[in-house]
Amino acid sequence: MTNMDKLYDSVAKNGPVCVGLDTELSYLPETDTALTAGENIVAFNRRLIDATKGVAGCYKVQVAYYESLGMDGMLAYQQTLKLARATGLPVIADIKRGDIAKTAEMYAKAHFTGDFEADIITLAPYMGLDSISPYLPYCKDQGKGVFVLCRTSNPGRVDFEYQSLADGRTVYTMVGDAMTKLGADYMGERGYSSIGLVIGGTTGEEAAEIRARYPDTFFLIPGYGAQGGKAADIALYMKQGNGGVVNSSRGILLAWKKQPGVAFDEAAYNECVRMREDIQSECNKL
Repeated sequence: MTNMDKLYDSVAKNGPVCVGLDTELSYLPETDTALTAGENIVAFNRRLIDATKGVAGCYKVQVAYYESLGMDGMLAYQQTLKLARATGLPVIADIKRGDIAKTAEMYAKAHFTGDFEADIITLAPYMGLDSISPYLPYCKDQGKGVFVLCRTSNPGRVDFEYQSLADGRTVYTMVGDAMTKLGADYMGERGYSSIGLVIGGTTGEEAAEIRARYPDTFFLIPGYGAQGGKAADIALYMKQGNGGVVNSSRGILLAWKKQPGVAFDEAAYNECVRMREDIQSECNKL
């Protein structure tokens, strides 16, 4: 089985919530002054992972939050990946690498093996297909997966992704088409390629067209909650309630602020359940 197969099975069992461990020290309700910043973050992440592992489809760890703390942060990143992977759920490293040649080979080695190993990583494709190809041997030989930026959730996506090409396509459809063609050689048992796409869910526009255009592609869907994406929009990118995971970071990490008197890990669990039910309810309407 590929890691996209495992992701499909996890969504089928636990639902589509992707818990974003984009943990900043200021998000913690309290800290232990005897611990470093990284150690406090790991302690927070450990409790949050333990609380949510039964209701999360996967975890996503954004490396920038850890890099910003230097060596202390990178140790926290390593330990957080280890804790998340120990649950048996797929873990996405959100690294958005986009370089080529030997540099890309080293990024692939760094994030698919060793101290920072993850199951799936995010990539930026705009230097061309040779910014993707160094990762593919790991997809073929180890079942690893990648989510490639396609149509993102940020307002600036219109600056490049929506530009029209001579053949009438947008830049984002050109990317999606190229990744789908490439991904045909990396299909898993559940009918999805190891090459997935990042498809922002902040709006339902183009949703039906995008899902129909890429029926065999798994989506990583950011934008729910804090960025304004609604479950009714998100559901349109799913495929019979599967085929995608929906990331929420601040909405889950800071759920304790909206649930007075509730411990942060219990609040995170409650938010995961609420989010899962919200999305599944809209999927059931389709």
